[in-house]
Amino acid sequence: MGSTTTVERTRAITFDLDDTLWEVEGVLRLADARLHAWLARYQPRAASRFPPVELRSMMAAIAAERPEWAHDFSYLRRAALSRAARLAGDEEDLSDEAFRVFLRARNEVVLYDDVRPVLDRLRRRYPMASITNGNADVRLVGLETYFTAAISAAGVGYAKPHPVPFQAACAALGHAPAEVVHVGDDPESDVAGAAAAGLRTIWVNRKGRDWPGGPGPDAEIRSLDQLEVALTGL
Repeated sequence: MGSTTTVERTRAITFDLDDTLWEVEGVLRLADARLHAWLARYQPRAASRFPPVELRSMMAAIAAERPEWAHDFSYLRRAALSRAARLAGDEEDLSDEAFRVFLRARNEVVLYDDVRPVLDRLRRRYPMASITNGNADVRLVGLETYFTAAISAAGVGYAKPHPVPFQAACAALGHAPAEVVHVGDDPESDVAGAAAAGLRTIWVNRKGRDWPGGPGPDAEIRSLDQLEVALTGL
C-alpha cells in the first residue's frame, strides 16, 4: 500500500492511543464494572435500572439529541449518569463523582510490550503528539513525558477523522502536515482522517485484518517494533 503524493522528510510523529498503544475493550469493561459497583453502593436505583449496556445506549441517545456534543465522551457519560439518576428516582445527582470513578479505571491501561522501548528511541529523534477521540489521558497512563502535546476530541471540539485534531497536533509540534506521520489502528479515523489532513500514515494492524477498501496507508505494520523501519521507508 502506498501514497502517490509528494512526501517530505519526517520531522514529527502523532500517535493514536486506544488499540494502538494498548488494547482498549478490556479496559472499558473494567471501567464499566467499577462504575456499576460504585453506583450499586451509592445510587442503587440507577445501578439496578441502568446496567453498563444501558448506560452506553443512553450515551448514544444523548449524542443523537445533542450532536454538538457527540465528539465528547466525557460529557456524554456524565450526562447519561445524571439522566439515569433522575429517571431512577435517586435523590442526589452524583454524576461528577461517578464519572471520576469511571475515568480512573478507564486509564488503568496495560501497554503493549513494544510501546515504551519504541517511544524511548523515537523521542530522541522526533517530537511526538498523541491524538485521541476518547478520554484516555497520557498523564494518567504514565506516557506524558513522551509527548509534546496531547490532543483530544473533547479539547478541540472535533473527533477524528475530522481534520481539526490533526491540524491542532501539527500546530503544537510546529511542523507542516506533510512533515508529520500519523500512526494509528483505525482505517477511517486514523488513516483516512490523517491523510485527508495532509499527513502521511502508518496503519498499525496488530490483528492482521484485511484493508477495508479505499486509499491505503503509506505503510502497514503489525507491531510498533516495525515502526522505525517503516519510517525509514517513507
